[in-house]
Amino acid sequence: MQKKGLSLHGLGVICGLTAGVWLGAAEAPTKLVTAGYSPFAISLCMVAGVFTARWTFPALLKGTSYVFTDLFERKHLIVWALLAGALWAVANTLTVFAIREVGLAVAFPLWNMNSLIGLFWGRVLFCELKGASARNIGKVVVGAVCIVIAAVMLGFSTLNDGMALGHRALSGIIAAIGASLMWGTMYVPYRKAYLSGMNPLSFVTVFTVGELGTVLALTLVLDGGWNSSAFQLLHVRGAVFWLFLGGFMWVIGDLFQQFATKYLGIGRGIPLSNTNQLWGLAWGALVFGELATVDHAHELLVVAGSIVMILGALAISTAVASAREMSLTNEAVLRECSRYGLDHDRTIASMEGEDFSDRGERRHWWDYAIVASATGVFVWLGVRAVVPPLGMDMRWIAVLSGVLLLSLIAGTWSLWERTRFS
Repeated sequence: MQKKGLSLHGLGVICGLTAGVWLGAAEAPTKLVTAGYSPFAISLCMVAGVFTARWTFPALLKGTSYVFTDLFERKHLIVWALLAGALWAVANTLTVFAIREVGLAVAFPLWNMNSLIGLFWGRVLFCELKGASARNIGKVVVGAVCIVIAAVMLGFSTLNDGMALGHRALSGIIAAIGASLMWGTMYVPYRKAYLSGMNPLSFVTVFTVGELGTVLALTLVLDGGWNSSAFQLLHVRGAVFWLFLGGFMWVIGDLFQQFATKYLGIGRGIPLSNTNQLWGLAWGALVFGELATVDHAHELLVVAGSIVMILGALAISTAVASAREMSLTNEAVLRECSRYGLDHDRTIASMEGEDFSDRGERRHWWDYAIVASATGVFVWLGVRAVVPPLGMDMRWIAVLSGVLLLSLIAGTWSLWERTRFS
């Protein structure tokens, strides 16, 4: 039965926009790479923060009994969640290289081409947009073209900047594009999970094991083994706190992105969450002053590219699914249910935000212990934290932090009211 109030499309839009705000802010701590730390070290410490936070939210919001019951009902998705985590870890490491070489304000829009990759996989593998109206298809096509044009504009603005000429700028652009390929492909396991009715909180619990294991392996193989600066950085407690904080913020953004993908699909949810490029630009330019030394022509090129990319993403995300498209999505659900022996009616209900009380949502003592342990880690690191040796505008930090809080309240309240985080 359809719930009254906020539609699932409206909920997905709110989740996507909230994801954009938090994902954009989460990359700011990686500016520490300019202090001489290895990108692998930055990525490993950030993912450690991600790992800590990812186990905390499911335990707090649903309880581990609910999560593991959900997982064992769909055991085939565990390997998909591990794969998604591995892809995320590779992409995240590439973003650190990109930020080091071309800066946060420009790297963000380049790796946000992942929406094109996700759109491709969504259409090919899950028949997204099949049966859509000509108007909706037009929005998606125009939006995709806008995203490509914007990426080219931003790439050329970097290459023509005297501060970013040569091999280092090119390697930064390649790293950002590589991240977009990894993240775009990562959404395939996302969509597969939610077509099977899995709760995003359950999916990310396994997801985090894949990402931490992968980034640890990358560090050991490519960054000097146990002599890597990553393990030296672990002793620099002031720095580790900010990277843990970045990982924590990323988890919040990614959870909202997961819910947006569940309720809107890859082709709509990911471009909407890719408004994070606007917030990445805001943090890079307003807080860290990344655009302070460029001339007006380059400023206009960066701003124009960002605006075009936003318009492209919004064009895609406002293509509301028609009844015909929804019917074909249900056929994709039926195929997943037939393949893995799932209950079709229950899976459809799960996709529509219905909750099932028989999954054991009761909290146990270990749920509170998980939350308390994670909180203790952040407090322990926080009391030893020091302000990073970077030029920052504290007024803009306050303003952007206020936006983070407001978006979190709006997104959390909407999810609770409509689906009880299901």
